[in-house]
Order: sequence, then C-alpha cells, then structure tokens
Amino acid sequence: MLKDWTLFEKVWLVVFTAVNIFLYYAWKDTLIGLISSISGMLCVVLVAKGKISNYYFGIIQTATYAYISYGYGLYGEAMLNAAFYFPLQFIGIYFWKKNQIGEGTIGEDVEVKRLNKKQWVWLSAITVASSALYAELLHLIGGQQVRLDSVAVVVSIIAQILMVKRFAEQWALWILVNVLSIALWAITLYKTGGNDYNMLVMWTAFLINSIYGYINWIRMSKMQGTANKLGKQL
Repeated sequence: MLKDWTLFEKVWLVVFTAVNIFLYYAWKDTLIGLISSISGMLCVVLVAKGKISNYYFGIIQTATYAYISYGYGLYGEAMLNAAFYFPLQFIGIYFWKKNQIGEGTIGEDVEVKRLNKKQWVWLSAITVASSALYAELLHLIGGQQVRLDSVAVVVSIIAQILMVKRFAEQWALWILVNVLSIALWAITLYKTGGNDYNMLVMWTAFLINSIYGYINWIRMSKMQGTANKLGKQL
C-alpha cells in the first residue's frame, strides 16, 4: 500500500497520527474527533498524491466534521461539509475515474490542469463578493466567528470545485483555508472551553500537506507536459 509513498509522506502521516492519538488520551478528546482527524489526514495526503482513493476517506471525514462543527455553533462549517463536501465526494469519484490515466509520471491517477490569469481574476472577484454575502447570512442565524467562517467556507467551496476539476491551483486556496481554519478553531475552543484539540492538529496537518500538495501537483503538471510532448514526437 505504501510502496510509492515518499519518506516525507510516511513521516507526516505517522507523526500527526501519533499526535492525534496522544491528544485523544491526554486531553480526553472525543472519539468522533479522532476519527474525523485521522480520516481527514489520509484523505488530503492521497489528494496530494493524485489518488482517487482520497474520496473514500473524504466521505468519512466530511460527515464526522459536519457533526462536530454543528455542536460548536460553527454553522458555516457544518453546512459546508454536510450539504457540499459530503455529496461532492461521490461526484469527485465519478469525475476522477472518468479522467483516470492509470499509472502517471510519479504514480498519480489523473491528469493535472492549470488555471490561466483570466480565471484567477474571476475567482478572486467571486470569492470577495460571496464571502461578504455569506458572512451576513451566518450573522443572521447566530453563527460564531462569522467573518472567518464565511471566508473559510467560500474559499473551501472554490478549492473543492478546482479539486474535482483537477486544477493544481486548488492548493493555493487550501493553504488559505487551512490558515483560516486553524485561527477559527483556536478562537472557538478558547471561548467555549471545548476539548476537540484534534481539530487543531488536523488543520495544522492539512496546512503542511497543502504546501506539499502544491509543490507535488506543479511537479506532476510539468512531468505530464514533458511526457505528452515526448509522446507526440514519437
């Protein structure tokens, strides 16, 4: 199973899994928090590797995370995961299998695409406008940390769509989402006195993985481009 994993991927997974298990016993964190965190870590590292199997762990993570977020009054996070992320896991399986390339240049399952400058401008404009509108909605329903929550949710939606469409630039957005989510959970746990510190560990692991994922997907894109050119020449 781990034959094509790099040393970084193995160490990353072992370290953060160990930290999660330690927190579960030391801080008496919830079992559902532990399950959500570990399944989430498996999901994101498999995305970074371009593996379709990431979606199966994503199904578990999105369902459990939605439940946890709802319990803390983070309604934006709860709605995002229950109404968007969870069903999109099945859509992602369909689209990635439809565009499967078999064994890629460095073991990936799918072809990587890139955004152009015009697409970046549109994404930026949509993100700003949507975040402002969603913050107002969360405020009306009594949500907590509505500004952080709204930006994290909107950027997450766009990043997830880019992920399904196999764009490398998804990782730039995931980096922003992870930073915002770390701040969101740190503030929430401090104010509520909650003990789901696995959420902080999970998002920190996600942040490190997002940086690695961006580097890896750019590398895959370049190697696939080189391979395609060589194929045409032959």
